[in-house]
Amino acid sequence: MTWTLSAFADEAADSAADQIAALQQAKIDHVDLRSVDGINIVELPVDHATTVEQMLDDAGIKVGMYGSPIGKTDIADDVSIELKRVDHLGKMLEVFGATNVRIFSFYNKDGVPREDWKTQSLDKLTKLCDRAAELGLVLYHENETEVYGDHPDQIVELADLRDDSFKLIYDFANYQRTGAEPWANWQRLKPMTDALHFKDQKANGDHVPIGKGDTMAIEIMADAVKAGWSGPCTLEPHLYMSDAVLATNVHGRGDTSLEGKTREELFQIAAENAHKLMAGAGAM
Repeated sequence: MTWTLSAFADEAADSAADQIAALQQAKIDHVDLRSVDGINIVELPVDHATTVEQMLDDAGIKVGMYGSPIGKTDIADDVSIELKRVDHLGKMLEVFGATNVRIFSFYNKDGVPREDWKTQSLDKLTKLCDRAAELGLVLYHENETEVYGDHPDQIVELADLRDDSFKLIYDFANYQRTGAEPWANWQRLKPMTDALHFKDQKANGDHVPIGKGDTMAIEIMADAVKAGWSGPCTLEPHLYMSDAVLATNVHGRGDTSLEGKTREELFQIAAENAHKLMAGAGAM
């Protein structure tokens, strides 16, 4: 079983050139484009995207997924805003050729009743999925903190939408913050997990390299290989609170045990650890 590792390279650097250099040093040949040259992927002009694509192609790097912020809005907000972002990613598909889009599913700042929050979230997600299907895109939902779909119980409900245009991401650190017991949670969600985010965290809030937190990532990765699981895997270290990371409404803090390391050094440490764990699990 071989897994392909991609990465949010904006955690290593801001510019496209420096992100590419970091990926090459880390021996990672896929990138999840979130922010490049300081511009989020849902706002990246087509001509700028074309330049970035040529740079990536010259370096032998492919786009694995678009790290969009779609769905990181309030449940009361107009869904047309998010639909326009999906439309823009349809243009990015024409440039980069990648179909996968990371999304979320709506905050509830006014505290509407849970069932209303659920109903409205599913309705909005259905609209987004329909638009994505029209454009040839596939939406991957991340279990972000405080959206509908951060808790395992809610993920089980969202799983009813799983089809060719809607998938589910298992982010280790984000599930850890729900208080769910990691092993039992993985066994429950394994059948509906379509992608992994290599982001780990300790109970005290420190983000740490994958496998060094309290999420049982090592055991879960080994079990996934044993079960024959395969899917997109993305390195999202959060060891350094870059502008790109801070823009995600990040919870927790960087690895305090690695203080003094540069942003670029922290990315390489995260990548080396991810490669080591994948090899140990038999995933590469």
